[in-house]
Amino acid sequence: MMIPHGPLLVVEDVPHILELLQLTLRFKGYPVIAVSNGEEALAAIEKELPAMVITDILMPKLDGFALAHKLRSNPKTSRIPIVFLSATYVTPEDKRFAMSLGAVRFLEKPVDTEEFLLTVAEVLTADLSNLPEPLGDREFYSGYRERLENKLRHKLSQISRTERLLRTLPETHRSAYQALLEEAIRHRDEIQKELQELERILSQNQE
Repeated sequence: MMIPHGPLLVVEDVPHILELLQLTLRFKGYPVIAVSNGEEALAAIEKELPAMVITDILMPKLDGFALAHKLRSNPKTSRIPIVFLSATYVTPEDKRFAMSLGAVRFLEKPVDTEEFLLTVAEVLTADLSNLPEPLGDREFYSGYRERLENKLRHKLSQISRTERLLRTLPETHRSAYQALLEEAIRHRDEIQKELQELERILSQNQE
């Protein structure tokens, strides 16, 4: 196995998924740094450049898209390979936008362990000299807003359907769908926060 120059940085806000990814990589001998959002990732990178960033997309305090844009726009970090993991941003348009940011791979959750480890090994040994140029801020923010607004519409529809369903289900069947509803509401709130932050950034840039 190839030991990378630097640790693998794993960015994931769901604790049990973060632990699983961390254990999987460490079991294979990789050095790992684990953090729970994009802001923590940037702080960790300030201390030590990782050999790779493996990041979720939907997260509080700087999501995966914004993290990738920051890394690719900074000459110090622009060559660090980025692998996206997501259960939420999985449409073809989402994946195209992710790859346009310069990500080298996109894996859907739940992550298959063998596929995950194979992807990590391939990326660590790949020639990454042909990464696309980083998107300009305007192009990034336009695509980013489109993805957030699209995902918010989807989540609002999901919440509405689940709430209607809950009203018709017998008590014994409600708990699983109640958990789905709570997760969808959490995702909706996170996406709305990202949109608010994006609007704040855009309004500052126009001043």
